[in-house]
Amino acid sequence: MANDVNALYNLWVKKAQDESVKKSLGELSGDDKNIYECFYKNLEFGTAGLRGILGAGTNRMNVYTVGKATQGLADYVNANFSSPKVVIGYDSRIKSDEFAKEAAKVLAANGVKVFLFPTLIPTPVVSFAVRRLNCASGIIITASHNPSKYNGYKCYDANGYQMTDEASQKVFEYIGKCDIFDGVKRADFDSSVENGSIEYVQDSITDEFISLVLKQRINDVTGTDLKVIYTPLNGAGNRIVREVLKRIGVNNVKVVPEQENPDGNFPTCSYPNPEIREAYDRAVALSKQYPADILLATDPDSDRVGAAVWTDGDWRLISGNEMGVLMLYYILSQKKEKGTLPKDPLAIKTIVSTNLYNAVGEYYGCEIVELLTGFKYIGEYITALEKKGESDRFVMGYEESYGYLSGIHARDKDAVVG
Repeated sequence: MANDVNALYNLWVKKAQDESVKKSLGELSGDDKNIYECFYKNLEFGTAGLRGILGAGTNRMNVYTVGKATQGLADYVNANFSSPKVVIGYDSRIKSDEFAKEAAKVLAANGVKVFLFPTLIPTPVVSFAVRRLNCASGIIITASHNPSKYNGYKCYDANGYQMTDEASQKVFEYIGKCDIFDGVKRADFDSSVENGSIEYVQDSITDEFISLVLKQRINDVTGTDLKVIYTPLNGAGNRIVREVLKRIGVNNVKVVPEQENPDGNFPTCSYPNPEIREAYDRAVALSKQYPADILLATDPDSDRVGAAVWTDGDWRLISGNEMGVLMLYYILSQKKEKGTLPKDPLAIKTIVSTNLYNAVGEYYGCEIVELLTGFKYIGEYITALEKKGESDRFVMGYEESYGYLSGIHARDKDAVVG
């Protein structure tokens, strides 16, 4: 095994042209333990796509592993769709923009039309854009809430939810047939933009997404004195979350300055996960200057949102289960009061989420559907409802790890609407 790994390392030294990969290979020279870690296996492509540590090697996230995965995706969509299109988005992580361009070049070289977001964007906007732009697939470059040394590559199917086991298996098989250096086609990026093979996504798509999010409002809070401290954790949520808060009339919003701008190093929060207390440390410190009613935090790709409230002399995080129940109660109670509750309402949860959700649903005559863990199953169920003409029944879906969706604009968890 060691000889095989070293032979693979030497092959990369010979063939790799990317400067950052070449630098990493040089740093690995003579370090047998780390060479083994980087080359002893391939990054696995599953229903969540790729996720791994940045660096050189088959077991690392770099332009070559991204390129090979995208070649597999290109072969899959070309085999299963006529004139396929793919939309690509990315978050603030290190090399996210570079990996997005790499994926765009590979798809364009394979005759696949590419829609590329020109700047970082929340994951749920990509989910929305897949269907809005009639794409065969979508790619979001993100490692969610993992530490800064990670990045990832997540694929959507044509319905805007993460690929099912069957589809990802087919992509995996195409990836397995591709040589990482000689089997990947790449087009020139600038030329592809000029000839229209790669097209930047227009701002109107994001504006439409925001308008659909705003339709989920139940009560008008304009004029209330709600005080919010918000942290995007140096991620993609900053612009859109603030815009939504502004449009619903929440004007007293302070953003944590050290965590406002995109920064994949996450210098003030090594683990940018809104489920943990550390993610709110800077917001808590800011609250001593600007007293707030609630602290909000979105993870780097802004598909999950957390909150903390002042209770018994300290800031208390609301768990994902608590928030899911509160949201369901709020939506059902308020819509019933206003006479806007749909006939035969339906809400969805994952099997590991609290059964208190079921009790709230039962009280209001709302059917509760329990699905396997993974928001793709919620997205798949919503799509099935839509095909039956019953999408108006859907009230909300949630999983306990801070993932929520109200409305059918996206097929993935959505921190913006949350």
